Amino acid sequence: MLLRQVFFPLVSDVEGWSKLAKNLKAEIDQELIEAYRGTVSFPFSVGEYKQCAVKIVDDRRIESLRIIKL
Repeated sequence: MLLRQVFFPLVSDVEGWSKLAKNLKAEIDQELIEAYRGTVSFPFSVGEYKQCAVKIVDDRRIESLRIIKL
């Protein structure tokens, strides 16, 4: 699975991207952060299998994965 977009809708700026950058020991480009805010997916091309996957991890760390046929 190729990660295309990540949302942190229930956390503050300090808890979301900053925490991820710290855990990955990486720097997050602040100019690109605005493009990733919100809960609406970027447009994407339909691949060979005509499916997309949506994975949700809630604040209790419960994971749900759904593969949707397009």
